[in-house]
Amino acid sequence: MTRDDVVLVGVDGSAASLHALDWAAAQARAHGWGVRLVCSYSLPSFTAASLDGGYAALDDTAIQEGARAVLAEATERVSSMGVPVTAKVLTGDAAGVLVELSHTVRLAVVGTRGRGGFADRLLGTVSSALPAHAYCPTVVVPLREAGRSLPDDAPIPAPRPVKRIVVGVDGSPQAEHALRYAIGEAEAWGAELTAVAGVPVGSMTGVLAWLPAAVDHEQVLKDVTEGLHVVVDRALADHPGVTVRRIALDGTGAELLTEFSVATDLIVVGSRGRGGFKGLLLGSTSQAVLHHSDCPVMVVTNRCAAEEAAVAG
Repeated sequence: MTRDDVVLVGVDGSAASLHALDWAAAQARAHGWGVRLVCSYSLPSFTAASLDGGYAALDDTAIQEGARAVLAEATERVSSMGVPVTAKVLTGDAAGVLVELSHTVRLAVVGTRGRGGFADRLLGTVSSALPAHAYCPTVVVPLREAGRSLPDDAPIPAPRPVKRIVVGVDGSPQAEHALRYAIGEAEAWGAELTAVAGVPVGSMTGVLAWLPAAVDHEQVLKDVTEGLHVVVDRALADHPGVTVRRIALDGTGAELLTEFSVATDLIVVGSRGRGGFKGLLLGSTSQAVLHHSDCPVMVVTNRCAAEEAAVAG
């Protein structure tokens, strides 16, 4: 199966999805790709006593018309940026539809309000499930400005150009996949790229709680920095024109990447994306960054790398 040079975007007419659409169009333009718009819906069926226990399905004519109106607005929005665009209304669960379509695209993009609470759980079914299960990298674009979520009636802010990219690197295979994609984004945008490794040596909590108190924290950070250099240098072997800043800091990856997101235009993070209920929530680091980042977050899972290898083969 081959991949088309397009960015897949799920839209529903909300401010969050239009903000994500603007970011996706800028991303497509930076790479020389097109945009593929999808508006999907599913209808429940209700038991009807008058039909002897049968089911009554809602008439979806009005919903289809609404979906087409959403796509017409989104298409005009992308076309005004000079980016090739196609659009389609599909029936089915939004996350499932986007996951299936992710087989044949370069990137998938969705938006989220990131407010928390019940409303965000409804949006989160897509913005959490898609990164975990997609067969291509997924970018989740939060509707935030100056560190705060925006109300629905606020003007939609223009997407920031990607000038600064931060990628989390911890030595795992999924982090190395993320690093390779981050390098590609830095090349496409002409952006500064920083690789960050987090080590919680100060509080001695979590995975390092077993370390003896006499351990030299500075030496731990030095060792991690040396390992970071090895991983980054290996990834740069085929990208001699890219410079990557390397930083090892005291703290967890989720905490550090969230802090960096305030002054960064794109965070890139790897995740196993295991599937099933656990996979729905991704790993703890990627899920925490998705919920709290002030900037768009690209999630690259093992599934993405396996699919890329299959396509190349």
